[in-house]
Amino acid sequence: MSSASAWETPSTRTELIENLVSGVDRYNPSNVGILEDYLYHQIRSEEYDCLANLAILKLYQFNPDLYNPDVVINILVKALTALPFPDFNLCISLLDERPVASNPDEPDPLPSLLPVLQSLHNLLQQCRFPAFWALYRSEDAEPLRDNYTIEVAGFENAIREVVVRAVKAAFQRISSQRLSTYLDFSDEELPTFVEALGWTIDASTGVVSIPPNADNQIESTVVQETIQLPQLVKVIAHAQAS
Repeated sequence: MSSASAWETPSTRTELIENLVSGVDRYNPSNVGILEDYLYHQIRSEEYDCLANLAILKLYQFNPDLYNPDVVINILVKALTALPFPDFNLCISLLDERPVASNPDEPDPLPSLLPVLQSLHNLLQQCRFPAFWALYRSEDAEPLRDNYTIEVAGFENAIREVVVRAVKAAFQRISSQRLSTYLDFSDEELPTFVEALGWTIDASTGVVSIPPNADNQIESTVVQETIQLPQLVKVIAHAQAS
């Protein structure tokens, strides 16, 4: 995802989904199954459509009987990969407070996983990438990994794309050791990944060079103000009067 237009209308969205997201049927509860199927298509195919997923959460708000915690968790997992866009917070804003499930045989997994998901989002947003991977690999996140992210095709690489976007915007050069911790790669895995990005590693120093782009270039800005003579006369007269 590289632009706001792609975020609003991804090229992979079908005409049917476009009509459900943008048309009068947006709030028709009978369409929730179609949108949920579309979410699982996104999970299997590495596609992503935030507005379609938000439409599911809105339907859950209006129709609590439709609520499916697994769908909500999968929506939040996909939203993690969209940073720096505000998708995760948009999704969170549509979640209502729910009582603890009364059926012990089918406990709601969302209350226990939501704090983990929020912590992962915060770490990504703060560019604390090593801490993100540490939490993601931790025992606390094991239910999330074993039951959800394992099903999301390309999830870890999508997170690495979030890292790459941040690194490209902030660095011209970065040590390979530091970059490895950001990407959760071993020293052996990093060179292939860096080469695929079009970046280079200096074998003697281990420094990764990032090509110039609009964000990582420091450019001086010259501000030129034009003062007309009558204005200058007023300034001088005011100074003399003071």
